[in-house]
Amino acid sequence: MRTLLGDGTWDWPDRPWLRVNFVTSVDGSAQGSDGRSGTINNDVDVQVFHALRASAEVILVGAGTARAEEYQPAKTPMVIVGHELPALLEGADNVRLASGSLPEIVAGIHTAGHRRILCEGGPTLLAGLLAAGLVDELCLTTTPHLVGGPGKRIVDGVALDVPLRLSSLVEQDGTLLARWLVSRA
Repeated sequence: MRTLLGDGTWDWPDRPWLRVNFVTSVDGSAQGSDGRSGTINNDVDVQVFHALRASAEVILVGAGTARAEEYQPAKTPMVIVGHELPALLEGADNVRLASGSLPEIVAGIHTAGHRRILCEGGPTLLAGLLAAGLVDELCLTTTPHLVGGPGKRIVDGVALDVPLRLSSLVEQDGTLLARWLVSRA
């Protein structure tokens, strides 16, 4: 199965779908020494980031990640999970703060007519989505960096056992781009 189409977009199945996108270092850190994922990404990851965003209808992100990564409003509608909007996103027309449980939030996005949700993090949000059985796909970029230290992994919080099936793996300039499908019981 190919995931990246010739025009630079990413394919989606013909049903509601929740895709998550993360970057990690070779030693498993989801953040650099400054606590941001932006310091471990590279040009290849940035291209994937923009291609995934361009193909999504909604971006789902945790408020903590939006603050830490200094999110700006995007062309795609953005749903922030948390208690308050980060200052950089206040007043943006296509940004809203979500309340309720994660299944309720995702169901609300689907009810509003959006089928292609891209979750950009963070690690606690991903853990909650996985625990609730809401994730269909994980796009994981592994950049050729070792960072050491106490950096978080892409999943943080509750212990999980989520089987994945590798759908595709591509290497470019030492960067690995993996597409994992979540196995459902």
